[in-house]
Amino acid sequence: MECPEPEPVLEAVEASCASREQRCPELGLGVLGAARPEPVERRAPRAGAGRLEIARVDGASAIVASAATSPLQLLAPSPRGRCAWVMPACHGGGLVAGDDVSLEVEVGADAVALLSTQAGTKVYRSAGAVAAQRLDARVWPGALLAVLPHPVTCFAGARYRQAQAIALDRGASLVWLDALAAGRVARGERWDFHAYASRLELSMGGALVLHDALRLVPGEGRPVAERLDGVDLVATIVLVGPAVAFHARALLHALAAAPADGGRPVLAAASPLADGLILRVASRSVEAGLAFLREPLGFVEAVVGADPFARTP
Repeated sequence: MECPEPEPVLEAVEASCASREQRCPELGLGVLGAARPEPVERRAPRAGAGRLEIARVDGASAIVASAATSPLQLLAPSPRGRCAWVMPACHGGGLVAGDDVSLEVEVGADAVALLSTQAGTKVYRSAGAVAAQRLDARVWPGALLAVLPHPVTCFAGARYRQAQAIALDRGASLVWLDALAAGRVARGERWDFHAYASRLELSMGGALVLHDALRLVPGEGRPVAERLDGVDLVATIVLVGPAVAFHARALLHALAAAPADGGRPVLAAASPLADGLILRVASRSVEAGLAFLREPLGFVEAVVGADPFARTP
């Protein structure tokens, strides 16, 4: 008696797979010898990098994107309103050797953005590495960017570099302030840092209108303390664009009419720049200099709806 051949209970695995290089979805397993996918390389965000985007949303200026990695942090006293107000800050209250902080800012059409600080930026002593900050900003038509930080103070032995590149589209406006204090004068530190370098590149409608730089390095020319003898604060203000053109013209006329007096506690000189101005200030004390800076920038609260100098001594 012949016995029929038994029917297979389970078909070969290859029957459900087109080739041995594919997966078998029925079993949810990979076939022996199948090619494994290459692992995706995930790059950690660079330390100290930040990005900020502000746009006009439902009739108000609002933060629509914000990200930062330590030591940089972005604080927002007013994330939405007449202006979006952001305070970039660093953990530890200052910059140490090797810190490299950068911030990209985009201000959308017709939006208003205010960047300020909680207090002055302290730069600590360095044995060699430089502490650096960089700002790259794009301001779209009809928008206004106000950059109004407290002064930078470089401690004895500090090494510091900053660069700012601001691109204004046609019809955009800018209020910009940069100030440098002599150091911890009460401790006998006056212009006693190892290196300071600052650069501003400003373009309007795609054309470069200002490339301003300040470099103070011992050994390059006369001693820094000698060149700035009697000065404890230097500052620069830039006002350009339709939102501030009236205030810039008024300030130019006021300074042109003021009598020249080299003995005053604060010296100021302004020059026309595009439809606005560039103003340079030298003060015999930090307190007198900060008080003076409030005058040409007194209109800021009316324009942006916030007073960044409310807590300035």
